Amino acid sequence: MPLNRLLVIDDEPEVAATVGRVARRAGFDTIVTTDAADFLDRALSWSPSVIVLDLAMPELDGLAILKALSRQGSKAHILIVSGHDRVEMEYARSFGRNLGLNIAALLQKPLRIEWLREALRIIYDAQEVISADDAQLAIQRDEFFLEYQPKVRLDTLQTIGVEALARWNHPTRGLISPDSFIPVMETAGVMTRFTPHVIEMVVTQARRWRAIGINLNIAINVSGGCVGRLPLDDIIGRHCAEQRVDPAMLTVEITETAAMGDVVQAVACMRRLNAMGVRISIDDFGTGYSSLVQLHRLPFSEIKIDRSFVHGCAVNSERGIIVKTIISLARSLSLEVVAEGIETEDSRHFLQTHGCQIGQGYLFSRPRVAHAIPDWMATLPARPADVATTLHP
Repeated sequence: MPLNRLLVIDDEPEVAATVGRVARRAGFDTIVTTDAADFLDRALSWSPSVIVLDLAMPELDGLAILKALSRQGSKAHILIVSGHDRVEMEYARSFGRNLGLNIAALLQKPLRIEWLREALRIIYDAQEVISADDAQLAIQRDEFFLEYQPKVRLDTLQTIGVEALARWNHPTRGLISPDSFIPVMETAGVMTRFTPHVIEMVVTQARRWRAIGINLNIAINVSGGCVGRLPLDDIIGRHCAEQRVDPAMLTVEITETAAMGDVVQAVACMRRLNAMGVRISIDDFGTGYSSLVQLHRLPFSEIKIDRSFVHGCAVNSERGIIVKTIISLARSLSLEVVAEGIETEDSRHFLQTHGCQIGQGYLFSRPRVAHAIPDWMATLPARPADVATTLHP
């Protein structure tokens, strides 16, 4: 795929033309169209490296276009442009990523030229610098590290776990966002090597925390391409045995779409992990349109409500109804519920009132490096005795 081809679709000719001009000045060979059928033909035949997509197309909405791009196997960096509110755009981002697409950025209308230039600059730099070989070499050189975002009980604010988030400290570019390197790894098949590397780092950190009296469940995100392709039970079991860490201290997070992609492989993988004591979480729940029959077959113990539903759930009636329905479903199946992306006290109160037990988000804490977690925990309320054993060990 050529690195400097950009395809624009927007039903507003002036906006499309502006995007085209900015893209050409940024070094991209650019095609602009306002027609969905023409766009999809060019996306398949021209193989653009970057796509600028308007969500609100009259003859074919943006989500349908994302589905079509997924069916084509598009590997392009996708910039979503829309006049919709931020919550709907975040939903589109989650929807696209669950389809295996590389959603690089969200740009809200009225479009500001400086935002577009910055987004294109980041993508252009990433295409020039980040490659599968770079990622392979970075693993060998141990350039990746983890940050941890706390998961707290919504009633007591007690920390009961953390989610491990990968970061890349590039020798020349500094910190690189996962949004830039994860799609490269997934496209090139590097995730099957990177995931065991992350598992080893997580288990090692669990041992270090345990040595100073901190016993936190650590969640690990597993790419859909790794489910069924990696012997996750063997990998986790080996590292846990070497580090003398109980596998029950780990949670494996798998997106709903990945779990539904090959149910037979997903079920086999989850059952082996479940037998070891590893918790299984369905991530980004609500964005994959899975059936209740399929969900019932999967041996998971936790549902994570996608942030696109959590944001504004206390004031937006539709999102509130969706959140309450997911919580009710989870409780009827005896599953824990984790809400991600909690940013306001109103959202926290709404979620807690309707039965959500656990949350994470900037309201509580941004992701932190490992050595900062103990100090942060020391500032929190003491752990109540009556909840000491009700959640993660």
